[in-house]
Formats: sequence, structure tokens, C-alpha cells
Amino acid sequence: MSADLVQTYRAFAYNNAWANHRLLTACAKLSQTEFEAERTGFFPSLQATLNHIYIVDLFCVDALEGGWLGPRAWENRVPCPSAAELKLAQAGVDRRLIAVCDALTPDLLGTTVRVNRDTRVQTERRDRLLMHLFQHQIHHRGQAHAMLSATTVAPPQLDEFFPAAEAPLRSEEFAALGWTEETVWGSNSGAYS
Repeated sequence: MSADLVQTYRAFAYNNAWANHRLLTACAKLSQTEFEAERTGFFPSLQATLNHIYIVDLFCVDALEGGWLGPRAWENRVPCPSAAELKLAQAGVDRRLIAVCDALTPDLLGTTVRVNRDTRVQTERRDRLLMHLFQHQIHHRGQAHAMLSATTVAPPQLDEFFPAAEAPLRSEEFAALGWTEETVWGSNSGAYS
């Protein structure tokens, strides 16, 4: 596998963290009642949907790190009752996923990961587990985004990068996350211009 593919996985991890930051920043503007309110979606509220993303992230990132958390990740279906708590916790697991992707090499991408399923051990190629995780996050963030559109808070843009005219906002958000475009893209940081 090529170094370009490794960079793609790194970019996915950074973009994932940015999208979570943007969505949870918007959700933090909701009242607790709005955050918990029943809504149409696979999970019945913003609170449940966004906690599900976090729980699955914990499960998968732990396995990618070589851990053995397994199904214990699901013991508490709402580990973060408020959007503020969830934003902090999600940022932590997002940093762990970025570290996993920053450590990737072309050879490591094709290796297997052992996933504790409690009654059995699943073996999955690292690249496939990462793609499944990114797809899972995008899928459920889309549902949360649709739910948010039915609240008093406008949903943030998640599916494309800001145009050059909005670069200061992008830079401000990246700074809040502790990175720059060069952190994400290296010397090819002009990709977002």
C-alpha cells in the first residue's frame, strides 16, 4: 500500500475530528431538553445518536490500539448525558484515532486487528476496520445533522470545506483543535484554499 493511502486515512481522521467538533459545538447551544428530545432517526434523539457514535468510536479505537475493551463499551448507552460532556469525551477519542492514523505505515495498513466480541475474537484488516469506522461516523453524523435542522440551532456545514473567503473561520476552528492545515496535509496544505 502506498504512502498516499496512509495520508488519506490521516486526513479522514482529522476531518472526522473537525466534523465532530463542528456538530457538537452546535449541539452545545441546545437546551438539555432539546438535546434529549425524541426525534426521527435510527436512535431516537440527538443525545442517543451522538452517544452511539462515541461508544462505537471507543470500541473500535480501543481495538485499533490493541486494547480489549470489547462489548463493555456498550454498558452505558448514554455515558455523556450533556452535549458539553460529550464534546469533551468525543474530542478525546478523536485525538486517539488521529494518533492511530498518524502512526500508520503502508505495511501496517494491511495487518489484522483483533476485536474483542466477548464470545469470540473477530480479526479484521486494519484498513477495513478504519473504513468501517469512518463510514459509521459519517452515517450517524448525517442523522444527527438532520435532527439538528429541526431545532432552534442551525446545523453546521459538514460535507465540504470552507471556501477561501472563509479561511479565517477554518483556521480558528483548527486552532481550537490544536492543529493547522499543515498538520493535516503537510507541505501540501494548500488543498483547502
